Amino acid sequence: MQRCRQSELMDDPHLNVEQHTHALHGLERINRWSASVHTLWSPIQALVAEEPERTFRILDIATGAGDVPIKFWHRARRAGVRLTIDGCDRSPVAIAHADHRAKQGRADVHFFELDALTNEIPEGYDVIICSLFLHHLNGEEAVRLLRSMAQVAGRLVVISDLVRSRTGLALAYLGTRLLSTSAVVRLDGPQSVWAAYTIEEARVLALQAGMDNVDVLPRWPSRYLLLWKKP
Repeated sequence: MQRCRQSELMDDPHLNVEQHTHALHGLERINRWSASVHTLWSPIQALVAEEPERTFRILDIATGAGDVPIKFWHRARRAGVRLTIDGCDRSPVAIAHADHRAKQGRADVHFFELDALTNEIPEGYDVIICSLFLHHLNGEEAVRLLRSMAQVAGRLVVISDLVRSRTGLALAYLGTRLLSTSAVVRLDGPQSVWAAYTIEEARVLALQAGMDNVDVLPRWPSRYLLLWKKP
């Protein structure tokens, strides 16, 4: 499959607020089904185990619905792990939704507006994570974002995203229709797979960003996990 990147409805800053919020709920359900939180949490759990008495700071880039950092906070609390977790997104609709969900879940997670492509990522974070965002970017943008994340992260960069494949396309088509009634999600889902990078393409982008010791590992369902530890 040759990469075919098209503008997605979720990227439209003028998308109707109700449609946007409906889509965010749908993406939350898809993240639960695909075990996104577990995939991202595992390497962080291993890092925390090295220094269990330390409080680690985590930032989620392009947080969307905010479900990943919120679930991180609950997992950390149950495990007695010391974490400070923030999430950022360029969309004010997404930030308002994430704030509301955090209050509903009584999770002490801070969300703020930030376009990580045009603004500097704040310093002081041990771990920078990003889920299902890299496929929205062209190669130059992806390298620029990866380089920024590597420069700011004190210890670890963790990225999870789709793999461009026929299997991934079939799963996206079925999953968006079974798990969401949002027309936005149902249209954007398959388009996201067409826009996604292969594992080897993601590795090349990371190397171009200066992440020499990067690992890019396959993960279910038709996704990859990119891990980079700061030397």
